[in-house]
Amino acid sequence: MTGESNLIAAIDIGTTKIVAVVGRKMQDGKIELLGMESVPSTGVKRGVVLNIEETVSAIQNVRTKVEQHLNIKLEKVYVGIAGQHIRSLQNKVSRYITGSSEITQADIDQLYHDNFNMLIDAGEKIMHVIPQDYKVDHETGVKQPVGMSGRHIEGNFHIVLGRIASVNNIQKCIKRVNLELQGMILEPLASSHSVLTDDEKEAGVVLVDIGGGTTDVAVFYDGIIRHTAVIPFGGNVITSDIKEGCSILYKQAEALKVQFGGAIGEREREDMVFAIPALNEGWEAKEISAKSLAYIIQARMEEIIDLVSIQIEKSGYYHKLGAGIVVTGGGALLKNISDLIKLRTALDVRVGLPDRLLDGNIPEKAHMPMYSTSIGLLLSAMHKQTSSIGEPELFPDVEPKTNAKEAKEATSRSRRSSKKKKKKKDPDSGMGNLFEGVLDGIQNGLASIFDDRDSDM
Repeated sequence: MTGESNLIAAIDIGTTKIVAVVGRKMQDGKIELLGMESVPSTGVKRGVVLNIEETVSAIQNVRTKVEQHLNIKLEKVYVGIAGQHIRSLQNKVSRYITGSSEITQADIDQLYHDNFNMLIDAGEKIMHVIPQDYKVDHETGVKQPVGMSGRHIEGNFHIVLGRIASVNNIQKCIKRVNLELQGMILEPLASSHSVLTDDEKEAGVVLVDIGGGTTDVAVFYDGIIRHTAVIPFGGNVITSDIKEGCSILYKQAEALKVQFGGAIGEREREDMVFAIPALNEGWEAKEISAKSLAYIIQARMEEIIDLVSIQIEKSGYYHKLGAGIVVTGGGALLKNISDLIKLRTALDVRVGLPDRLLDGNIPEKAHMPMYSTSIGLLLSAMHKQTSSIGEPELFPDVEPKTNAKEAKEATSRSRRSSKKKKKKKDPDSGMGNLFEGVLDGIQNGLASIFDDRDSDM
């Protein structure tokens, strides 16, 4: 990137802001944050790039700012990815051990790479494969199977999937500013590196990152990530609610939320009133009470928290969360947000700050929860560089594997085509027409039974 191999750069393409961060790896596993610059984001909605030109312009602006500040030249970057197109699932792969019956690292690596051969929906791509634990013969819950003796090993993996089109748009934006994309990192994973401790991950914890366009959820237990989700609601929806409920401008609603917003209406004073200037002469100024503002915010936050609770229940670890919930992101700055989350989930809550693994002269921004993802991208990138397993390239030139539903549809089309050819050969036979519709109906009915799939995102 600049001739110094231990420098790492990352770009956080968010809904409200685009952040460029540059750091240096330290020997103690921490990061020295050298520079952090941000610009407003206008081409992204709910974590998905919708306007290429505006996003490219913003990335170029933030790149220029950080290069001028540090007097360096950026060449390679890591990028965060989120959005409502992200989903996750659990996958199991297994293999028999040959030779000396001792499990080697090569066996573990092969299990890891076998996940990339699984059947997925058309238009999707595997973004992350995260090992959970292993089963060696009849011994379950094994975390480090290398060196053990056994004839059969089975691995449990957490798979994160994303839409190819959305990923392509991010790649296109990075390429347009003449940067090399070193890797994409799921934003909930990035945030977890910056705000969660190892003890919390072992005891069981949920990371809730309330951003501008999305709310990211990650569930950890026994030191392993167990569930991830991206909820397509965030701070921008709250601002829109304030705008509509108070009949004011969007920028005025955002200012009210940031400066005076509370998450519990009954805790606000009725006699505290905010004056909103009139738009033009002849119009009267508006007055909004702190209590009314808080009730608007509370209604939307309760909806978001309830969706988070659904994801926690879906993970199956609700009753194992010894460390409760860690909330971060810009939404964590709302007054009384921790108390509201605790009331709705019955779990302990704390606000997570992204400065625990930073070293050296730490900028003031690095102490704020809205930069948890940006700093987490640096920490995640450092981890990826030291990982012994390399993920396959994002888009290899191979035919994507489709799911079972598409395979059945293709088979069904082939059978119908074959039957049509038979009918042409035997036009006088009426029995084929009688049973053809019945058989097709039975096949379609059976197919529909097995086509339902659970989605974690």
